[in-house]
Formats: sequence, structure tokens, C-alpha cells
Amino acid sequence: MTPELGVCYYPEHWPEEMWAADAARMMETGLKWVRIGEFAWSRMEPTPGDLRFDWLDRAVETLGAAGLKVVMGTPTATPPRWMLDKHPDMLAVDAQGNPRKFGSRRHYCFSHAGYIRECARIARIIGERYGRNPHVAAWQIDNEYGCHDTALSYGPSALQAFRVWLADQYGSIEALNTAWGNVFWSMEYDSFDQIDLPNLTVTEPNPAHVLAFRRFGSDQVVAFNKAQVDVLRPLTDAPLLHNYMGRVLEFDHFEIGADLDIATWDSYPIGFLSDRLEADEAHKTAFLQQGDPDMQAFHHDLYRAVGRGRWWVMEQQPGPVNWAPYNPAPLPGMVRLWSLEAVANGAEVVSYFRWRQAPFGQEQMHAGLQTPSGADAPGMAEARQTADDLARLGDVAPGKAQVAILFDYASDWAWTTQPQGAGFDYFRLVFSAYRALRRAGLSVDFISATDTPQDYRLILAPGLAVLDDALVGRVLNGCDLAIFGPRAGAITRDFQIPAQGRPGLPNLDCSVDLVETLPPESKRPVVGGGAAAHWVERLSGTAPDLLRFEDGTPALKGTDGLWYLAGFPDDTLWDRLIAKATDTVNLPIHAMPQGLRRRRTATHDVLINYNADPVTWNGIEIAGCDVLFLERDDI
Repeated sequence: MTPELGVCYYPEHWPEEMWAADAARMMETGLKWVRIGEFAWSRMEPTPGDLRFDWLDRAVETLGAAGLKVVMGTPTATPPRWMLDKHPDMLAVDAQGNPRKFGSRRHYCFSHAGYIRECARIARIIGERYGRNPHVAAWQIDNEYGCHDTALSYGPSALQAFRVWLADQYGSIEALNTAWGNVFWSMEYDSFDQIDLPNLTVTEPNPAHVLAFRRFGSDQVVAFNKAQVDVLRPLTDAPLLHNYMGRVLEFDHFEIGADLDIATWDSYPIGFLSDRLEADEAHKTAFLQQGDPDMQAFHHDLYRAVGRGRWWVMEQQPGPVNWAPYNPAPLPGMVRLWSLEAVANGAEVVSYFRWRQAPFGQEQMHAGLQTPSGADAPGMAEARQTADDLARLGDVAPGKAQVAILFDYASDWAWTTQPQGAGFDYFRLVFSAYRALRRAGLSVDFISATDTPQDYRLILAPGLAVLDDALVGRVLNGCDLAIFGPRAGAITRDFQIPAQGRPGLPNLDCSVDLVETLPPESKRPVVGGGAAAHWVERLSGTAPDLLRFEDGTPALKGTDGLWYLAGFPDDTLWDRLIAKATDTVNLPIHAMPQGLRRRRTATHDVLINYNADPVTWNGIEIAGCDVLFLERDDI
């Protein structure tokens, strides 16, 4: 399959006489896909029942006649103002009890039954109109679930639905009281109708209550998405997809992905560097106009797993954004680099946001491929160059990695609920493991807690909150060596310490006897180099000590095929651990210079240089902000 390029377009923003010229220019640039419609509900239905699709009919025909394949978006992320008059209680409510009012976007509660029916209705109308249209080649459902902290609502619709969900989960109030440990602080309930949402409590709410609410919130997003999937499936043969966001973990993307055909995500490397990444100032300065060398690839690999092998970038940053604390422009070459890196990680389509910069609204400072006046912005030439690159490359297929990371959204909910230390964060822990693997020149796959992995040399499962024998068995059967910890198997599904103790790994005599969390300036050194930070566990048991802290306590215990890690490693300790693990399973590694990364496709080694300056590696010079596809010599 030859990867293709696309762009996001908003015909409702521009005079109709511009559409044909825009479409022709898109084709000249080498773009093949165009996403439309996802924010246009007020133009589709300006008042209830007043359906106006003549303009959208002409837009689809104009774009399709030019040769573009249309991604049709359902407009449910931006309900029009009349929707609030019809359903005044549909607004989400934040944890402080404030309604998320009209005047922006994503102003709905996932639990509101009336709004869900409205979404299914408009999806059916659009599906019946365009489901068999030859120009409509894919469908995007809604837009960026969870963006702007909108996955959870603390309003009346959520409360009512939560009580129903709890009754279904636990069956009886007595079972819930036992599971939640409500005897503590006299928190016992007599009926499900007494249970409130876990906000505005005097001090910390019961963590079991919070975790149950987080699971419920994820289930609500899944059900909301499925309501539109069920409507559209009979009406079209085109694939259904959703565009996820980076480091948005409030719902289980794997469960959403199970109902869809393709996972897509919205990649904003420079915005994420300042807005969603913990790093020192030197790192952020070095990559200010490039983005972090691992953040995009992390999400590429994750969403490849969510899409079961099929994934796109739906929105690729082509210039400065408008929403980060600071918004510098990409260095020359970076738009092309980001695009080709996505392709190296298996993207079928890379779509730029957006065609032309909007001259109005909240995103008028967000650059596109064109300026508001229609002149080419700097990203346009790089999009054209990328199209030429893809034509030369031809088919690009991702290669199966030999290393995988088990990623679990519910573990993030658990450790966000009760981090126990201000420096402990599930994403940071997993991302630090991913970075270490990339520094070693390794390609990485992701798996979920329900997957059955096969033929991996190494699987890492850091921070996996809940363990059971079946999950551990699948992991051990799927690799030569599995590394669990820290904080693995620390709780049950209902946030209790497991009766069998922590971590409860079968066939490994290793127990967690004590837990410490450390402030940022403190670390626990390991003999031979490196240290644990944030989170440290005191281990006992007969399993051999593979690494020890300088105070004599175990830092890593393990037997053949199964290791347990007792702390949150710093970079030096991660590098030692990866070197030790790969040596154990006879997996070659290749130390990469700062900012240079390597990805293996089925046919090529791809070198990606995030540095502004050239880098030489293994006798090969890679220019700053450049990508090299080198044919592999082992196939």
C-alpha cells in the first residue's frame, strides 16, 4: 500500500466559488483525501428539522469530481445553539459543579440520553444521504473525544446513569459496600440512589468510588460512539474512524477502536512539547521548533495498536498552532519529517490541518497550508515534497517489532485517582520506558491488557495496576522475557490491596513489603549506576536479585522469563535495564545519538533526525530535520 496525504477543509467557511479552485490545488499538491463536515451541524440543520444539505451536496460533488476522496464527519462535537433550547440539561458539568456552557465546542454530557438520540438521528440522516456516495470514502465519528477535559461530567444525567451502571456492575448495594470498603469512615449506603458522584467531598473521596466513576465514564464514551456506529454500519461500506488526541487517557481507546475500522489521531508536535510533556528547559529549548523526538512516534505506535494495524494521522500540524502556551513555527523540513515518520510507523494517510487558515473564530491564529488570503504558507511546499517522496517510495508496510509495551488506560485512571506521590504519573512512566527503547534503536509495538501477544522477544508492563493469572500467562506465553513493575498488581479492580499481596506474579517469589514516594530532588541510587525516582518499593522473596539499590535492597528481581522492577527508573537506569534485558534475549541494540531515532519497516531502516543540525551514525550523515529510508539488508 502506498501511503497518501490529505487535508482538513471547511467549505462552509468559504464562498462557494472558491471550492473548485481549492480542490484543484489540493490535487496539484498531491493530496488525495479531504475531511469535511465535522463542525457544520448549524449549517446542516439551522433550526430543528430544517435540513439543508444542498450546499454539502455541492461541496462533496466538487471535491469528488476533482479526484479527492472525502472523509465525512458527523457533526456531533458541536451541537448548534437550538439544541440547548431543546435539551437544556445536556451540558456537561465540571468537577467543581460549573456547567460547560455554549459558545465553544464539546459542550455535551456523554450520558445525556436525549442528546445521544439527536446524534444518532443526524448520523442516520447524513448516512442515508451520503453512505453510498462514490466520493465519500470514509467516515469520522464526532471529533476528539475527551479534548478540553470533556470525557467526564458531574451533572444530573451522569449521576442518574452512574447509579444504573453501578447496579448493573455490583448487583446489590451490599456487594458494592464490600467491594468499596465502605465500612471505612462509615461510608456505607442503603441503596444505589444514595450514591453521589465523587466530587466536592470534604477531603479525598473513596478511591474505589473514583475508579468506578472513571470506568463508568469510559463506558459512556464507548456507548456514545457505538450509537453512531450502529446507525452508520448498515448505510455505508466505507470505513468508520475517530480522531483521538495525544495524551488524552480518560477513556479506553482500545474499546472505542474495537467498534471502528481505523484509528486516527491529531498530531501537534510543537504544541505537545510545551503543553503535554514533562522535560527540562534544555530539552524543550533544543526541540522548540521540532517537537520531542519520541512523542509523535509513541502515539503512532499506540494508535496502530488501537486500530488493529490500520491507522492515520487525521490532523498533522503544518505551522504554528494557537492553543499551546507558546507557539513557534516548525523549522524548515519538520512538516515533511513528521509526515514521513508517521509513514514509517505504518500510517495509511497523513492529513494536514488545515487547508486554509481561518480568518475568524478561536483558531484564527492556527496556521494551515494556506494563509487566510489564499497565499501558500510555508507548510505547503513541504506537503508537496512529501507527496513526491511517497510516490518514489511506493508501498510502505510496518515491520513487526520485537519489543512491545503493554499499555492500559485503566491503570492511568487508578494512579490519577491515588498517585501517592506528586511525581508519579502512569503516562510518564510508560513514556520513559518507550524513550529508553527508542534510545536503544528499537522499534516498539503496543499491546492491550486483553491482547494475546505472540513472538515478542521482550514485553514491558510498567505500572499495570491490576494483574490476574490469565493476563500474566498471556504475556509470558507471548515473549521470551516480560518485565513487570513498578506498581504492578498493586490493587484489585475495586481499588483494594490484593489478598495475595503485591505484585502477585505467579512463579515469582517476590513481595512488595513497603512503598515510598520521593520528591523530585531525591533519588534512590542503584549499584553500578542509575537510580529510581518518584516511586520506590521494598521487595522481599527468594527470587534472585538482579540489581540492588545502594542501601542493599533489591531494585530488580527475576527468574527465567519474568522480572519485577522495584522503582521508577531514571534514564540511566532505564538504559541499563534495556541493555540487560536485550542481552538476556539476544536482541541486538544500537545506541542512538540524542534526537536521532530509528524505525524498521518491512523493507527499510528509517532514520529520523529531530536535531536542527546534521548527525552522523554508523558512518551515515543525516541532515538536520531530515529523514532517510535505507533499504534493509536482512530481508
